Amino acid sequence: MSLFRMALILGLLSAVGPFAIDMYLPAMPALAASLGVSETAAQLTLTSYFVAFGLAQLIYGPWSDQAGRKQPLFVGLAIFILGSVICAVAPTIGTLVAGRAVQGIGGAVLMVVPRAVIRDMHTGTAATKMMAMVMLVISVSPMLAPLVGSGLIQLGDWRLIFWVLCGAAVAALLITGLALPETLSADKRQAIHFASLRSGAKVLLTDPVFMGLTFIGGFGMASFFVFIASASFVYVDQFGLTPTGFSLAFAINAVGFFAATQAAGVLGERFGIVPLMRWGVIGFAGFTVALLALTLVGVVSLYVIIVMLFLANACLGLVIPTTMVMALDAHGRIAGLASSLGGTLQMVAGGVMIALTGLFFDGTALPMVAAIALCAVAALVLALATLGRVARSRTSAA
Repeated sequence: MSLFRMALILGLLSAVGPFAIDMYLPAMPALAASLGVSETAAQLTLTSYFVAFGLAQLIYGPWSDQAGRKQPLFVGLAIFILGSVICAVAPTIGTLVAGRAVQGIGGAVLMVVPRAVIRDMHTGTAATKMMAMVMLVISVSPMLAPLVGSGLIQLGDWRLIFWVLCGAAVAALLITGLALPETLSADKRQAIHFASLRSGAKVLLTDPVFMGLTFIGGFGMASFFVFIASASFVYVDQFGLTPTGFSLAFAINAVGFFAATQAAGVLGERFGIVPLMRWGVIGFAGFTVALLALTLVGVVSLYVIIVMLFLANACLGLVIPTTMVMALDAHGRIAGLASSLGGTLQMVAGGVMIALTGLFFDGTALPMVAAIALCAVAALVLALATLGRVARSRTSAA
């Protein structure tokens, strides 16, 4: 199977999870009003999704190492469909939060298995290229999903969005069954044993390169999760945008990230992966800290936020796909476990940052911008501590 076709299949599967997040963002203010809850309570629907999404990855990784890559996909997508139905009929915010958690448990498989499939087929720069192609397909989500969501609001209400997500998961089931090959041969599968899981987890958790790369990407993703949870309220309430206007502004902020991911592989070959990551993290931190400073002194507007976050996310796009594949490079025999543990740590970090931001969120830009800048500074500190080790290990391997 060609690289492009496999990347397209994995991208379509991987896009279901982001669609579950991005499609209903324009509806969050209406959702809060419909259920009679606060903005912070509405944000819990994202927190529950992210935390469940993160923790469930611990199951799918080892399972895919034992049973192959396709069986967990079938089960996870079925759970996602169930969660979508619960959300669509939820009478209260508590039921909706629970439904989102079920969605997250199912959707987690779409984070773990595609990354493990890539590791089955490629490593190093080739894996980065394939991950970039997958992320190109995923990039449709933040650009298209909010617009689809705002359109669905016009046709019905926020519940219709979850029925559409249910249909998308059914389509993903068909793609898995009909188009995705099994990439983990029987002779490479490993039985699930508590001792082996504990041993593998110990190897990963005590590997400073794996942990450093995981959390560099994790804090980068956490900054985007904070933006996702807060932006609809900031853009609609503080700056007066309509749901459609918010969708367009959100898409602009996402374009920089996904455009940069497509350049990551080529630039990594030309300048070296480690220097590329270093300058990407420096740029990410620089733009977000500058935006925080402008916000603190009152020199902030919708256009300033959009431009600065566009530039920051462009820098971040050079980092995240690279950290994803490099964290797995030295752990091919436990790629499923490494992928799931890394994904769990990243998603839980994102959920925690959303929860912390919610404690201070007042509907204005300052708490959102401050949390994003905090994530960027944390990523920069980790990068300065980790990338030297990465460079030395790559030199030794060469």
